[in-house]
Amino acid sequence: MTEPTATRNLDRTGAAALPWSRARDLLATQTPKEDLTFFVGTVRPDGRPHAAGVGAIWVDDLLYFVSGPGTRRARNLAANPACSVSVRLKGLDVTMEGEAHRVAEPATLERVAAVYREGGWPATVLDEGFTASFMAASAGPPPWHLYRLTLHRAIGVACAEPYGATRWDFTR
Repeated sequence: MTEPTATRNLDRTGAAALPWSRARDLLATQTPKEDLTFFVGTVRPDGRPHAAGVGAIWVDDLLYFVSGPGTRRARNLAANPACSVSVRLKGLDVTMEGEAHRVAEPATLERVAAVYREGGWPATVLDEGFTASFMAASAGPPPWHLYRLTLHRAIGVACAEPYGATRWDFTR
């Protein structure tokens, strides 16, 4: 289980720090069942930012997302794995920072594909990646690569009670 090693209250109105369990539990219950769009931010080789919407899921306390191997996102991650992933959950906006690395282990691919299927995306494992009957047009042809985020920091801003803003740091 991923637990923060440090918590910092960012709220300036007197609200208490938010527990990481609030963000973690929302990620676990809302993915892949809810219609959520996650945004992955990467860094281009020339230092300019790049952001793109992805279908991401939280499986066994880890965040995973898929990318076509020829996409700007995949090329950026191959050169520099540093990235951010942001999402609006019910009552909580979350931005996660860390490093994303490609996953090719068959057992992990099978586990994550099963969770994607639960959410309605008919992913199956093919050549150390995924294939399905549909994917974003910008992803290119299958197999699509799976990435796992190694979480370094997360920031949550509550837009429902109890309100607050908190930063959680994780061991690197």
